[in-house]
Amino acid sequence: MIERGSHVVDDVVPTGQRSSAVATGRPRVLVIGGKLKHVRKARELGLDVVHAQFPDEYDRGHWPYVDQALLLDYGDIDRLLPLAQALHEAYRFEAAVSLFELGLLPTARINEALGLGGESVATVELLPDKWRMRRHLAARGISPVASAVGRSAQDVREFVQAHGLPIIVKPIRESGSLGVFCIRDRADVDVVAERFRSLDGHWAARDLSCAESFDEFLMEEFLDGPEISVETLTFDGRHVVVAVTDKECGGPGFVEIGHSQPSGCSAETLREVTRLVTDFLDAVGLRNGPGHTEVKLTSRGPRIVESHNRIGGDRINELAEVAYGVDMERYALGARFGVVEPLTTSPEPRGGAAVRFLTPEPGRVVEVTGVDAVRADPAFVDLQLEVEPGDEVPPADLERGQGRSRHRPRRHRHRSDRPRQAAGRGDPRAHRARRVSTAPPDRSGVDEPRFRDALRSLPGRVWIVSLGILVNRVGNFLPVFIVLYGGGPSCCPP
Repeated sequence: MIERGSHVVDDVVPTGQRSSAVATGRPRVLVIGGKLKHVRKARELGLDVVHAQFPDEYDRGHWPYVDQALLLDYGDIDRLLPLAQALHEAYRFEAAVSLFELGLLPTARINEALGLGGESVATVELLPDKWRMRRHLAARGISPVASAVGRSAQDVREFVQAHGLPIIVKPIRESGSLGVFCIRDRADVDVVAERFRSLDGHWAARDLSCAESFDEFLMEEFLDGPEISVETLTFDGRHVVVAVTDKECGGPGFVEIGHSQPSGCSAETLREVTRLVTDFLDAVGLRNGPGHTEVKLTSRGPRIVESHNRIGGDRINELAEVAYGVDMERYALGARFGVVEPLTTSPEPRGGAAVRFLTPEPGRVVEVTGVDAVRADPAFVDLQLEVEPGDEVPPADLERGQGRSRHRPRRHRHRSDRPRQAAGRGDPRAHRARRVSTAPPDRSGVDEPRFRDALRSLPGRVWIVSLGILVNRVGNFLPVFIVLYGGGPSCCPP
């Protein structure tokens, strides 16, 4: 079923597809938003698929996997809900599912309105609302963090007077390090409110969780220590930790530039973090599906940063597939239908994996070399090249989202044997992919700006290298290396 203008009409099923009106006896799922691979995986699990998607993100590539498509701005819940109800009457689906941030609340509302179960609207609304979540946790004595809502410079001054510097100022909603400021000195205290409000209007409405994201902000005490994330799957209220991801953050906006699994934390720290996260998930009422919970390992113990009832981005699911053999997307899509067996315990790591995002100096790309050498490597699995001479590299502006945002899809897969080797040693093969030359805006040619030093510092044996373009939320393009690597003597002898 495709919406064209204000009309909803039956789509023509591509040649070779059975008619969508024919009952198959298979479970049917409504997948809201997400990527092509999500509907493909749903089909591979044996599900019939109804898909709600933005019109410009649906194309012929979806046809083999989608039985009916509802094309509209699914973030407009008032418009989506009656159409979903009509769709349910014609092609009865058993559950709505979304693996994409902007589809989580529409999914919960549809499931609630149609009596299909799933996560409650209350839980899905609570998780992205950082202020409500802080108060919710404080009332239960979980992960205490000083916080308050502000709208003015005076609010910031009063919070600093009460809690000292540094502090964090960030949107009450949103994710992806968007609009996060770390205030370390008095000069910034007086200007951060204005700088925060200046971010309004830099993103399209569908890139934001809330249209009022920059009307007011959340102030929090600064949490020292490294950041990790805990990847979970929940089955009828029983939480299973699939992986703990170590993170590397860079820049003033806490942009994540690297992940690795399994974590290098001590067993004692991992036990403490697991207790905190399971208590947290109980407190917010998460009953089923994936969770991605960010935690700071502070000097006062682990503290919750934020959490989402979805799988983490930036290749985290692919890392879990490599390191633990668990595709969390398949569980998120199929667990409710009984087409995947629930996990009973946390999986043991069977290897190590990591990803790094590296950006060149600003300027114009004048040369890209090394592709053949990468493909000739015995450990090569995949390389997708999406940057070419002529592309412009703008200066990064992390507060406005440049450097951490939506990127063009690339698939990366590898196998590895030793869990910690992936994050423990350098590998000279990374140098074979280093040659991207940029010229500063006012010059015509500079060779290899800073890739050589950056790649030399990479830990792990390099297995997969992708050179691509990171698309930020204000429409600029950042050519980047994406290096996914692992270690393993059987696949990659020393």
